[in-house]
Amino acid sequence: MKRRPLWSLAVNAMLIVVAVISLAPLLWMLSVSFMQTGEAGHFPPPLLPSHATLDNYRELFMRAGMGRFLFNSFLISSCVMLLSVLFNTLAGYAFAKLRFKGRDRTFRALLAALVIPAQVAMMPLFLLLKQMGLVNTYMGAIVPGMAAIFGIFLVRQYARTIPDELLEAARIDGAGEWRIFFQIVLPALKPILVTLAIFSFLGAWNDFMWPLIVLSDDRLQTLPVALASLSREHVMDYELMMAGSVVTILPVLLLFLVLQRYYIQGLLLGSVKG
Repeated sequence: MKRRPLWSLAVNAMLIVVAVISLAPLLWMLSVSFMQTGEAGHFPPPLLPSHATLDNYRELFMRAGMGRFLFNSFLISSCVMLLSVLFNTLAGYAFAKLRFKGRDRTFRALLAALVIPAQVAMMPLFLLLKQMGLVNTYMGAIVPGMAAIFGIFLVRQYARTIPDELLEAARIDGAGEWRIFFQIVLPALKPILVTLAIFSFLGAWNDFMWPLIVLSDDRLQTLPVALASLSREHVMDYELMMAGSVVTILPVLLLFLVLQRYYIQGLLLGSVKG
């Protein structure tokens, strides 16, 4: 009985230490973003700014045009999130509850495609979009994220827990498949849909390679690409780059904090029910 409180105290202390170590780089990044130009290059590097300033953020939005890149990232990520949730949910529900020829073979083929690196498909996808006239457009950046095998698998595993009797009762009452999907299936899938939405938004927001390939116009570039170009242009301007990093991380951090309850619930229910 006496050892248990000591053991709990030791575990909590260790978790606090790990949390501090994990958050230290992010906190230092935030601190550097408020430093004056050249202050972060001193040795040893200061932990806090001597005179906090917002000049880096002003320069970021006024001269570097970060507002435009922020809008591009938000537009592309939001569209990818909405379309991905829609198409992945439709496909996952079909594989879970609808009967059609070749359903299981098609799903196994999709799962087998998970082992193929995404970079392998970038060149064929780029050539296909070029033939369709979608290169250097917002739609060209959105199309690859409209559906994902992992998202289909996630929704399918969760949708299998919906009782077949509930769907059959709705069909007997005269409900069509679309009405069943929107009025019965979607509300039952709410936790996993939030999880899928977060995954989709974060994937599109943090994507660097595909926007770099398909978007050649600087006015269409996203935040990760703009941040990389900023580091090349201002090699020693650590304060400006850290301010750009804060702008890039802050929206997704707020999104996760707001939806973390549904996100964790979706993962836990999916692991238990799946």
